[in-house]
Amino acid sequence: MNVIGLISGTSVDGIDAALVRITGDSAKPEFELVAGETYAYPPALRSHILEVCAGKPLAMAELAALDEAIAYEFAQAALKIQQNHPPADLIGSHGQTVFHRPRLPSSTPPLPFCPPPPLGYSLQLGRGDAIAYLTKIDTVSNFRAADIAAGGQGAPMVSAVDACLLRHPTLNRCIQNIGGISNVTYLPAAQPDGTPAAGILGWDTGPGNTLLDLGVQHFSHGSLTYDKDGAWAASGVPCHTLVLQWLQDAFFHQPPPKSTGREVFGWDYFRQRLKDAEPYTLTPADFLATLTEFTAASIAQSYQRFLPQMPDEVYLCGGGSRNGYLKHRLQVLLEPALVLTTDDLGMNADFKEAIAFAVLAYWQVHNYPGNLPEVTGAERAVILGEIHLAPKAAHDRIEGNLGQSA
Repeated sequence: MNVIGLISGTSVDGIDAALVRITGDSAKPEFELVAGETYAYPPALRSHILEVCAGKPLAMAELAALDEAIAYEFAQAALKIQQNHPPADLIGSHGQTVFHRPRLPSSTPPLPFCPPPPLGYSLQLGRGDAIAYLTKIDTVSNFRAADIAAGGQGAPMVSAVDACLLRHPTLNRCIQNIGGISNVTYLPAAQPDGTPAAGILGWDTGPGNTLLDLGVQHFSHGSLTYDKDGAWAASGVPCHTLVLQWLQDAFFHQPPPKSTGREVFGWDYFRQRLKDAEPYTLTPADFLATLTEFTAASIAQSYQRFLPQMPDEVYLCGGGSRNGYLKHRLQVLLEPALVLTTDDLGMNADFKEAIAFAVLAYWQVHNYPGNLPEVTGAERAVILGEIHLAPKAAHDRIEGNLGQSA
């Protein structure tokens, strides 16, 4: 089956599209990345998305228009990735997260009109029904909802795929995604008979590229959106006093399962960190170096605090895996573990998340659970995603049912 995976992460860098050939049993599928490409949002749309992620209020009509605009861009990405390649049978679209609120503890005061304790809430725009209509391909979307309905965080979403495709028979591995927000899947070595070991873990470790990107945009007055290879940060000197101060944030002490987003590590958080740095008279390069050290240290501290043992290997993916300075700092902080990228495992680090959502869509149509309750905190394993039939597929399904009833 040829499946397209689509996702735009919390960095809102663009839509990652992966055309993936998936074969075999659901419990152990094989995959081949046929094509991968990132398609940028129109600048005005990207700016609008970032404003909404930062809390800009929207009227319902504006929300609907944004939902449809994102769906159109996702559909165009799906159509473009197929050019000069075999056509796709299915699309798995994560969409664009604009709001994420993990499940609140039972001690939380009730929300207006909502009896306690409320479930989590996560909103991804880019409606799957519109993508199916525009591409004429069955589309699976809204992957987080079923896990949240089962009491989970709805994140991290791809740990089950990591466990299925990337574990090692004798080595303990961490798969560390560094998008706007960072998340980890810990994969203990398999049992001697080859069956998965108990103890797979995963959680959001905290900021990834978000704060770094905000810093670059701030200091470049909007002319740059990210620090290529971490070169700007590498020219500075980190302030370790600030790093230690920032690591006291309550999120880093909260045990898994846990997830987060721009609601926590966004513009307001960045502005507060700027204020914290005022007494130290840091240069822009020093401040970016400090943010990079903070990001790396938050990941390393997370491992030390919540893993049963430190990993033998750490494989990076996402945009942050291309930041050479950040990768170097992680290698220093995580020694003697070897820090590589998922490229070294045969899974493209740039499109690893898009590949994962192609697999999750494949699992959905084969009725195979896609979450890991031990990672998300859900009460049970559930099938993730809602399928939207393309117009022709829906018509054929109706005709087939009518024929059977006759």
